[in-house]
Formats: sequence, C-alpha cells, structure tokens
Amino acid sequence: MCGIVGFTGLKEAAPILLEGLHKLEYRGYDSAGIAVREGDGATKIVKAKGRLQELIDKTDSGNAVHGTCGIGHTRWATHGEPSEINAHPHCSDDGSVTGVHNGIIENFRELKEKLIKRGYEFHTQTDTEVVIKLVDYYYKKTNSDPIDAIHKTMLHIRGSYALCLMFKDLPGEIWAVRKDSPMVIGITDNESYVASDVPAILKYTRDVYFIDNMEFAHLTPGKVTFYNIDSEEIQKESTTIEWDAEAAEKGGFEHFMIKEIHEQPRAVRDTINSVVKDGRIDLSQAGLTEDMIRDISQIYIVACGSAWHVGMAAQYVIEDLAGIPVRVELASEFRYRKLLLDPNGLVIIISQSGETADSREAMNIAKSMGIRTLGIVNVVGSSIARDADSVIYTLAGPEIAVATTKAYSAQLIITYAIAIEFARIRGTIDEARYTRLIAEMQTLPEKIEKILSDKERIQWFANKFATAKDIFFIGRGIDYAICLEGSLKMKEISYIHSEAYAAGELKHGTISLIEKDILVIGSLTQPALYEKTVSNMVEVKSRGAYLMGLTTYGHYEIEDTVDFTIYVPKIDEHFAASLAVVPLQLMGYYVSVAKGLDVDKPRNLAKSVTVE
Repeated sequence: MCGIVGFTGLKEAAPILLEGLHKLEYRGYDSAGIAVREGDGATKIVKAKGRLQELIDKTDSGNAVHGTCGIGHTRWATHGEPSEINAHPHCSDDGSVTGVHNGIIENFRELKEKLIKRGYEFHTQTDTEVVIKLVDYYYKKTNSDPIDAIHKTMLHIRGSYALCLMFKDLPGEIWAVRKDSPMVIGITDNESYVASDVPAILKYTRDVYFIDNMEFAHLTPGKVTFYNIDSEEIQKESTTIEWDAEAAEKGGFEHFMIKEIHEQPRAVRDTINSVVKDGRIDLSQAGLTEDMIRDISQIYIVACGSAWHVGMAAQYVIEDLAGIPVRVELASEFRYRKLLLDPNGLVIIISQSGETADSREAMNIAKSMGIRTLGIVNVVGSSIARDADSVIYTLAGPEIAVATTKAYSAQLIITYAIAIEFARIRGTIDEARYTRLIAEMQTLPEKIEKILSDKERIQWFANKFATAKDIFFIGRGIDYAICLEGSLKMKEISYIHSEAYAAGELKHGTISLIEKDILVIGSLTQPALYEKTVSNMVEVKSRGAYLMGLTTYGHYEIEDTVDFTIYVPKIDEHFAASLAVVPLQLMGYYVSVAKGLDVDKPRNLAKSVTVE
C-alpha cells in the first residue's frame, strides 16, 4: 500500500522520483505527488489525483521541477478521500518540514487537537498532515535538532509508519523513519536513495540497507547514518538483492501478470533447487533440527489472501504425508482471538512481501507466547524474514502485478518440501516414497510449461464468458483449495462475482443460486474424489449451469458431462495445485483483458497490505 521514493545527490531529483513511483505503481494508489528542494532553497510540491501520468503531465516542460533532493509518494486513501489536497507530500504551516508517510497513525485525532491548541492549522483530512506538523512542533521546540525532533515524534505516535522528511534548514538531506512499514535504502557514489520497496531503486543499486523497526536514518549524497529509538548511532550491514532491474520489467509482455504467469516454471524450478540438494530435501536454512521436527505436535499456518490458499492446500499435503495436525488461520482473525496454542507447535507465516501487517502481528503474538515461528517469504530483509525464528525464502523474483501468480506457486513448493521432509523424519513415508515424491516435484516446471503452451484455447473460452455476472468454482480436498485461488484470481482482476465452494456443500444452500447458463468450474484432480465431484457437477448441470471441467489427462470421460474441458499433465495428487492453478490464472487474466480492465493494478487493491 502506498509508495515512497526519495533521492539526494548530484542529478535532477524529479525524473528519479517519478521513475521510482512508476516502479511502485503495483502497490496500489489513487493519487501521487513529489516535493523537490529547488536551487533557491524553496521546496516545490506538485500533487495530482489519479494515475501517475497526471503528475508527470503537471511536472512537464514549462512546469519542470528542478533540484537534486526530493521525496515522492503514491497514496492509497485511508484517512480522507482520494483528492489532490489529501495527496502527499504535506508540509508544516511555514514550510519548515515536508514529508510523506505510509501507514496509519492511530492517535492522530488526539495529536491533532493538541497541535490546534498550539496554533497549528489543518487543511486536509489525513493523519499524515498531523505527523508532519508534530515533527515540526518538536523541531522548533528542540532548537532545530532533527534527531531529537524525530525521537520525540516516534515516542508520541501510535500506529504503523514509514516517513521520509525534508527540513528547510537542511538542504540536500532526507530523514527516513520506520515502524512496521517497509523501508529500503541504497547508497552509491554521491547518491542516496530511499524507497518503500526494492524495485524503485533497483536500477541504481543492488546493495541495500533495510531499516528495522523503531529506527531512523539520515541520508546525504552518498552517505547514510542510522539511529535507534534512543537516538544512538548504530551500524548496519548491507544486503545484496539478487534480482536485476530487467526482472522487474515487462520484457515484451503486454502486462506484468501474464509475464509472471510465464515465469512460473523458472520460479518453481529455482525454488525447488533451493531446497533440494543432491536428491535430498535440505531445510537447514530453517534452523529446524530433526529432533525439533519430531517433537512438533501441531502446525498453524497463518496467512492472508492467496498465501492463505497456499496454506489450505498445504494442510491436506502435510497432514496426509507427515501425519501432523494442521490448522490454517487467517492472520486477521488469528491476531484477535483468544489463542490456545500448543507450546510444542510451529507457526508458519506465509507472505510474499514479508510485510503483511496482519501476518506480521500474528507472528509477533506467537513469538510472545513462546511458540516457534517459521516465515515463508519472497523478499530478503523484510520484516517477517528478519523477525521470525527462522525463514525459508521463495525464489520467485520481483512480482509486480497485484494479483499474485509466481509467488503463490513458489510458496506451494516450500510447503511441499516441508511436508516431504517432515514425513521422512517422522517415519510416515519410507525412503522409496521419499525419493519418488522429490522426483515428481521436480517435474513441475516442465509440466507448467506444457500448460502454458496451450493458453490460446483458454483465452478463447475466457472471451466467451467475459460478460458473465457470476462464476462458481467447486472441488473437494486439494481441489477445493485450488478453487479458492481460482475464484480469487477471477474476482480481483475481472470484477466478476465469483465464489469457491467445497463441492459437498452445494446442497446446503448454494445450489439455490444456480440458474440457466451460469458458469460452474469444477476442479477434479484428486482420484479418490473424482466421481463425487462429477456427481455434484451433474446436479448443477440439471439446473441449467454451463460446466467447465479442470482435470488431468486420462479422464476423458469427463467430456460426456461438461461443456468444456481443460486438461493438465498427470502428477502425484499432492502436487496438483501447482498445475491446476495455472489455467485458472490464465482464465482470470484473459477475462480481464477481454473487458479492457487494468490487469496489473485492479481497483481498490494493493500489492502489499501493510496496514489493517
């Protein structure tokens, strides 16, 4: 949610800020703005509602903004409607402090009332204007000491925030502050960059610093100094990002989403190779010894959105192979329940960004109760990666489209590896089956490639249903988990109402929604459940539904029941989600394209949900 970019150096700042904001568009936004320190010492602020192009147009030619130090922001409205006045950056009444902010300040009303009593005026509905003017208040109260002003501000605000600040008295300097919202800094010769996510600065450097919680940083051209909450200077090690800038570009594809769908074989292969060494699964990076694994009595998988769907599929796989009870929890519910966690349990937090607010807080709750935590994340140096007791990285590379595809597929691989290795250690599978499962998992990349080679047929079918009002997905077991993700892909980028149901639940109310020509998609990849799901599809067909069947090669008799069939290669049934999801991703994508929608940036959504 929201995006921050900052630059100070010898180059013109505005083009760098605008390009960085463009790289962060996938995070979701409704307005944008930049603030640049011009040569005469003044700070010029330009803001626009709508797409980034509106801001670019306002800073073009005769309206060009000149200066070598600046900050920029794309806003996703939380406090106050989307508008130019509510867009960031905001500044203090006399222009002494200018800043941008990601996150939510929970006590902004209380702070606003105190500042009004001290003579401050407010012109927006945002919590950001409050925090900028609070910094200004303490800056003046501490005789223009930015370190002390930031320290006092951090002590008085509650909530989550990433702040970038410029002080009128300190030309060429940017101050970055963080609590619970991501912030990354890159330093090169005579240039310093700060952003809320790596893609914004990847063009300039791959060696970055991550600001930890309750820390802040002072950027000058080519230099950064870090401080803790007590204003003490601290040292930090840089991290090298393995992605290159090209990985975050479209590479000739029309949209990032279709590019990332096509990158799934590579993402799956790289993630498999990261956990399979010489034909054996190696989870040493997770820091779990064999004794620890034997002693685990319960697994809790905590996640949101598509990552939660990964957990739903993993539940079936882990329980069946390793014989460990698994509960899959929505992070937003987990953190607000009275939890009865088994002290010998393992909490697995799955998050592409590693910054998902609810998942991050759920992890902290588990840690406070003494339960071991394991993060499955895609972003090196993210909050969950740093704070979990152990972490396993997916190797999906940068994922730009809001609707996840390759990160979802990479997360599935890690859960398969956990299931297989836990099963071996706990003795629920023998060595021969262990070897077979690993070999089967290693065939996934080429089988995904085979599905992608037949995408035109899926595109034809998607075009046929681009005007649908409702679509239902049904399946049992792992197929139900597949349907959950397929339904989410459809609704989030095509805006078609879609729902996923466990097929056996149809007669408990849902079947009343079936009417003539409504599309029902059935997933049938689990041999033991195949006939039962076919029976459910016959039931909805008798009520006028148009049926699409998604199954494995060999089940050709399905064509006698359904109107359209998509086949995926045969695979061990535990890994079926990795194949069956691909046609459903393509379905959602092609329906959205047929409707002329913004595939990569669907309305009201953000890539990384860093606030509640």
